[in-house]
Amino acid sequence: MSGLFSQLVTLGSSGMLLTGLIVLWRKGIPAYITAYRWQSWLLAAVTATIGYFGGDPALYWVAGLLLIVKGMAIPALLRAMQQRLGIQWKIAPYVNTETSLLIAGLLVLFAYVLARPWVMVSELPTRTGLPLAMALLFVSLFIIVSRRKAITQVIGFLMLENAIALLAAVGTYGVPLLVEIGVCLDALMAFLVMQIFVYHIHETFNTIDVDELTRLRH
Repeated sequence: MSGLFSQLVTLGSSGMLLTGLIVLWRKGIPAYITAYRWQSWLLAAVTATIGYFGGDPALYWVAGLLLIVKGMAIPALLRAMQQRLGIQWKIAPYVNTETSLLIAGLLVLFAYVLARPWVMVSELPTRTGLPLAMALLFVSLFIIVSRRKAITQVIGFLMLENAIALLAAVGTYGVPLLVEIGVCLDALMAFLVMQIFVYHIHETFNTIDVDELTRLRH
């Protein structure tokens, strides 16, 4: 049973990391939003799995909250933002696809090296998800700094928040319901604030390229 539990956590964590790599591979904003939605669903599935095998029914509520807020509400708001701004489907990142995937591979390798001591001393059945969560954290940071459009940077931030939630879930064997409610509300509020900034950038410059922010210096 413990082996199956570990395999399911590893599978879910690997899927979340894969969605981050898909973002670096694809160039359309709808693909970004779809990848984030799938990533949030997988996060909810990992949390529910920990709740089932760990015998903690409160984690089912946490999984449900993640599914509603991150898996449904925020992707719907992202779709609405895209339609309201009429954002072009194709984006031009600072770093091309080939180089992005190469850097992501190096970041995954670095995460495994960094997490190895933690995995070796931990006895939790969820410890196999630790390097994957750290890799997703680094990949999400890279998405933020390597994308040109403000909305893609927002999605990078949301994936970073998912990575932190996954790291907390597999590193502590689940997150208390009250803590997760606070984190979800913080993430939702941060997204709404960033959404307002994106609208203001678009109204001021008629684009959402963050390069245009340099014009504010003049």
